[in-house]
Amino acid sequence: MVNLEWYRTFKEIYKTGTLTGAAESLFISQPGVSLHLGSLEAYVGYKLFDRTGRKMIPTERGKVLYNAVFEPLQKLENVEKNFQKSTEKHTPTISVGMCFETFQTTLEQYVSSLPFNLIISFGEYPEMLEQLDKGILDLIITPKKGSSLNIEHEAFSSEQIILVGGKDVDTDSFKKVLKTKDPGKIEEWLKQEKWYGTTGDMEHLFQFWILNFGHKPNFRPNYIVPNLNSIIRCLKGGTGLAVVPDFLCKNEIESGDIKLIWEGDKVLENTLYFGCRKKTTYQSEIAHIKGLFRQVMGKL
Repeated sequence: MVNLEWYRTFKEIYKTGTLTGAAESLFISQPGVSLHLGSLEAYVGYKLFDRTGRKMIPTERGKVLYNAVFEPLQKLENVEKNFQKSTEKHTPTISVGMCFETFQTTLEQYVSSLPFNLIISFGEYPEMLEQLDKGILDLIITPKKGSSLNIEHEAFSSEQIILVGGKDVDTDSFKKVLKTKDPGKIEEWLKQEKWYGTTGDMEHLFQFWILNFGHKPNFRPNYIVPNLNSIIRCLKGGTGLAVVPDFLCKNEIESGDIKLIWEGDKVLENTLYFGCRKKTTYQSEIAHIKGLFRQVMGKL
């Protein structure tokens, strides 16, 4: 059975004359518009548009179909508008992507008070950027910018990647090694300690090591735990080292539960961005979430 959205997309392409114009009008991605049109053309069995450069010129069959569906679609859209006015206010649902640790540290405490529905998605940054572009996600928090022209990035904070350890780590010994300014001796001292890592993300450790020693670490962490927040909790036991973003452990360092061991010879800092589509119907909801992040990150 034909999907009604295919007809709505067809009508917008006909009206605007371009795939881009239809995508902007419908607040969906251009690949989504192309998919709807291709599906409809396959269903009816003939071409509906001739593609001339960027313009979409309706074929004779396309004109016939447009004249046939325009009035019924108009009636349906009017019914939809009238129905929305006569019923309770629709509660929007926002899909937001970020890493698990960022969610726990920032947004989790506010979820129950949000005036709209929320779906949180965890994943790798390239995957989240792709889902944002396709319209699956409405907002992402990421240290990496994508290249899609459909997405805008707004810097709102930064994170410094630091070396931390349990309160029983012999930092006096490490300071003596640091004074030698010998990268080989510093690296060797660090390798003798117990290390924590996570199952999926070793990028922070790799970046820190490459920046300070010129190569990836040639050892594996002794303890692999589910996420970075787990590492922070484990380090409170007194021993061990890990490389983590500073905002995740600021309170623990201030309270003395864990120690800041080393910021590195060269400071590793990432800019954090909000990523969202340039055209969205959820501007006020996205602005609300952005405000919560700025409020929390300002305190960290």
